[in-house]
Amino acid sequence: MGIHGLMSYIGENHNFFNNLKLQNTRIVIDGNNLFHRLYFDSGLDLKYGGEYDSFTDTIYKFFEALSLCNISPYVVFDGGCDCSDKKFETIKQRAKDKILKAHTISRGGRGTVLPLLAPEVFKQVLMQLQVPFVQCHSEADRDIVTLANQWNCPVLTLDSDFCIFDLKAGYCPLNYFKWKNITGLKDHSDFYISAQCFSIENFCNHFNHLNKALLPLFAVLNGNDYINLPFLENLFTRVRFHARTSSAGRNTRIQGLLNWLAEFSEPKDAIENILKHLKQSELEKVRAVLYYHMDEYIQSEVDLAMYFQNKEIRPHVPTVLANKAPEWILVALLKGELAPFLSDCLTLRRTFLHAQVENNRRSSSHRCSLYIRQVIYGLLISEETFPDATLGLSAKLPGKASLSTEEFGKVHYVQEYDRHEQTLRKNNIQAVGKSFNSVKIHSLQRLPEISILDRTHFFLETLKVNADVHALPVNLHLTVYITCYWIAQAEPKVTLHHLQALLLCIVTGELHKLIYKPGLGNGNSTENGSEMVYERLSQLRQKEQQMGNLNVDVAHVFCQWQSCLLMGIYLNQLLCCPLPTPDITRLYSGTLIHRFYQELKSMASTDNLLEGSLAADEMYSQLLHAVTATVPTGFFSMGKKSKSRGKLKKKQTIVTSTDKGYQGLPLGNDANRFAALPNENCA
Repeated sequence: MGIHGLMSYIGENHNFFNNLKLQNTRIVIDGNNLFHRLYFDSGLDLKYGGEYDSFTDTIYKFFEALSLCNISPYVVFDGGCDCSDKKFETIKQRAKDKILKAHTISRGGRGTVLPLLAPEVFKQVLMQLQVPFVQCHSEADRDIVTLANQWNCPVLTLDSDFCIFDLKAGYCPLNYFKWKNITGLKDHSDFYISAQCFSIENFCNHFNHLNKALLPLFAVLNGNDYINLPFLENLFTRVRFHARTSSAGRNTRIQGLLNWLAEFSEPKDAIENILKHLKQSELEKVRAVLYYHMDEYIQSEVDLAMYFQNKEIRPHVPTVLANKAPEWILVALLKGELAPFLSDCLTLRRTFLHAQVENNRRSSSHRCSLYIRQVIYGLLISEETFPDATLGLSAKLPGKASLSTEEFGKVHYVQEYDRHEQTLRKNNIQAVGKSFNSVKIHSLQRLPEISILDRTHFFLETLKVNADVHALPVNLHLTVYITCYWIAQAEPKVTLHHLQALLLCIVTGELHKLIYKPGLGNGNSTENGSEMVYERLSQLRQKEQQMGNLNVDVAHVFCQWQSCLLMGIYLNQLLCCPLPTPDITRLYSGTLIHRFYQELKSMASTDNLLEGSLAADEMYSQLLHAVTATVPTGFFSMGKKSKSRGKLKKKQTIVTSTDKGYQGLPLGNDANRFAALPNENCA
């Protein structure tokens, strides 16, 4: 949510805040707000598809700062859309705005659109650090308030709605939370983070001791993300709200409304005064609407404190979701093991696809992953009646030939909201039935009981991929399968330079894990070559200023890969992860991948870029062989010369024995400082 104009208003008066030195405490964090702010406030790439490696570093630094001050974080994420659909129009408008912002960025303008994989990267880092988190079943604001009040600890976010909630320990806006400048002595017990905490008492006292019970009515009258009531504008023309200072400026309405509300002792009195200015026929409807929206600011029934103390205790679940989702899905949603995207499909039969910085003259980059989504929809609607149709490996993908109603009997659809040129368009997407060759999934509830082998076959049959990945570490298997699918489906066509740039980016991320894995550290004699190559590849990022204008067709190709990877991860999650979830924290860097593409276009050789590290060269060769072995001969034919092109055939025939050299790089980071956060109040 968010109260229109309120954050800018309270930011102009520091008397509304108390100064804090945060240490030795719990803190409840608005997860969605935090990952947006950490990304946008760190100056990371927004044009080339995201810098997830640098984003990962930023997240680590943030939680390391909390650890240093003995601050125990508990992160709470929003879930799917509210089943009442009260925010539907707001969500649509935001989606439209993001499409326009992405277009502006693609043309060199300014704007903020979160890169597609950033939320998943954030959750993966939390898991690596073992920071406790929960994903609510809808918007998390009220659950956050309830949890913070149970623990009497502050809330960290940047959402003006938390100025309305009655928080015992207050609300710390992220822009006043100085986590980058830790203060204190060398003794860790004395370190603290300076913060300003919004005080509802200070705020209400400023307005002649306004009863804080009136603040929800203020939020409704002023308007928030849920509320767009035409009668309110008529009301403002009839009731005179005076700002008692001459400096109110653009915030005159806010200040005048608060001054007016201070004249009443209770919300009921103010509401009855409002109703006097309305027609008799409007009274009951308006009264009901006002009370309904004010209820958004009362505490929820969800007990997240019990959940954090015992993950076996499941909090309250909305009836609509409980009626449609089996128990294992409800648990997986709470743990963040399933994305809100999936719960929206299940309960609302509707999804919003995230805007990316791409070529708006082409079809949406999400078109490339359409078939994966159709299979996801089929699984989620598996409790509905689909005929036992078998969809074999030879079935054609949507866009090339549609599946007839006769094949499936009753047809089921999910509404997708996606970009069409520079507008938002609703598309009715047909769900694909649940039977694949020998693997038949008849029940969403019993899906976890199917063998891992059968679920893996189901995943691969969905992608129409049969790549040989035995020489690669298991954490890259899903990524390779998705890359093969992307090559087969992308439009414009994937070229060798696109593929090589992507694989070099993957290699760079894997080298980072090798070099910085626990127990080695920089300068280990056996990894000097890998460290040298890693530095050589990483330094290309520093040449971003040489890249010129964004090549939107190149960006479009890589946006399609990100969409395919995300939907591949979602499908794998829904199948209860028959394949290891790829570590995406260092898998993709937009600035690097575009620099690699430019270097390769200018006749650079992958051999030159990887020279000096046997591990890096073998890793790249094995990736290249696994992918190119699945495409038709001549698919990557690019004409005349290039050192890297000339060696493609040689790379495809490299022996993939793992007797020496690269044998798979372990996930690694020794910063698991939140593995044992206390469940009781910190001392």
